[in-house]
Amino acid sequence: MSAAEILASLLLIAGTLCFLAGTAGLLRFPDIFTRLHALTKVDNLGLGLMALGALLLASSMDVAIKIVLVWVLAMVASATTGHLIARHAFRGSDNTDD
Repeated sequence: MSAAEILASLLLIAGTLCFLAGTAGLLRFPDIFTRLHALTKVDNLGLGLMALGALLLASSMDVAIKIVLVWVLAMVASATTGHLIARHAFRGSDNTDD
């Protein structure tokens, strides 16, 4: 096993642990705002660590670019949906004129 493979494995394990921490936060935190915070922050960190681990194992530059694009699009989607869910929860669920 090369040093790159060992580092990639450590990054993938750390990313998995971040996803588990985000899931624990989703299940344990009391309200929607703290749950969203746990999911958007910790899951973005976990995805970033996993993307870095996958980049170390990428076979070509094309694969590496695709990994980075997936990471960026997932971060944008996570931030956008987290904001929309929080705004909807802040306004109240009975307001349908969004």
